[in-house]
Amino acid sequence: MNALSDNTIMLRVKAGDLERMGLLFERHYRSLYGFLFHMTYHREASEDMVQTVFYKMLRYRNSFTGEGEFMAWMYQIARNVLKDEVKKKGKLPGTHHDANELADRLPGGASADEHLEKKQANAGLYMAMNKLSDDNREILTLSRFQELKYQEIGQILGITEGAAKVRAFRAMQELKDIYTKMER
Repeated sequence: MNALSDNTIMLRVKAGDLERMGLLFERHYRSLYGFLFHMTYHREASEDMVQTVFYKMLRYRNSFTGEGEFMAWMYQIARNVLKDEVKKKGKLPGTHHDANELADRLPGGASADEHLEKKQANAGLYMAMNKLSDDNREILTLSRFQELKYQEIGQILGITEGAAKVRAFRAMQELKDIYTKMER
């Protein structure tokens, strides 16, 4: 059963085999959580939004055609959930905090010393990422943290592969500029 593609599993879910949704959840919870966490830097909000994404995938399963990639469809739903959060709250949950608060929200069960080291090492990056526009933070999250291919990112964002590469390059340049200015 694990050898089945995501598209095949989702088509079976669409046909009424709802128990297969658990397999998709197991496969994609972590990456979806990572995407939402890097967009919000808020653990609880990210966990809630992951649940909402899977609920919406189940609710709107009939909209999945199987022609495109499952991942693109899933991330489009996740982007819509983020947009809904912005509409409800006026901003992404958890964004625009100071670096120490962001680093405190890192998930995981590391020891206190390891957590402190990780907190200090990542604080500058989180601060710089937090200063990016939502669009630039999103494309860097998809390309660098989620390690999606530009073709997949293009499908998710509704742009060409080339446009995804250009946007990612520009976002990375902006991140470098922000980080460099912070170091001065």
